[in-house]
Amino acid sequence: MSPAVIPLSPAAARARLRGGPPLVVIDVRPPQERALASIAEPVRTLDADGLAESLALPRQTSIAFLCHHGVRSAAAAAYFAGHGFIDVYNVEGGIEAWALQADATVPRY
Repeated sequence: MSPAVIPLSPAAARARLRGGPPLVVIDVRPPQERALASIAEPVRTLDADGLAESLALPRQTSIAFLCHHGVRSAAAAAYFAGHGFIDVYNVEGGIEAWALQADATVPRY
């Protein structure tokens, strides 16, 4: 049985990226959506080699997934949990919630 995907608020994700326990954020949105809005903190993507590189991370890596509203990221999080990752998060509400709850400078679309 795969470990459960843990919901993570945008504010908690941002706090972790800014000095909390280490967290890798993977933005599952396509490039055209990332061009509309992105977070200031560094993220990985699932473009081209990104999937293979991310799947090669140590299975104990704390990893959170981000999309527009949280649906695609939830699917990606479940996929990674099913591939043996044990500390998997879904950023609740996606980049839309991030703009409303964690960083008002992030554009909404």
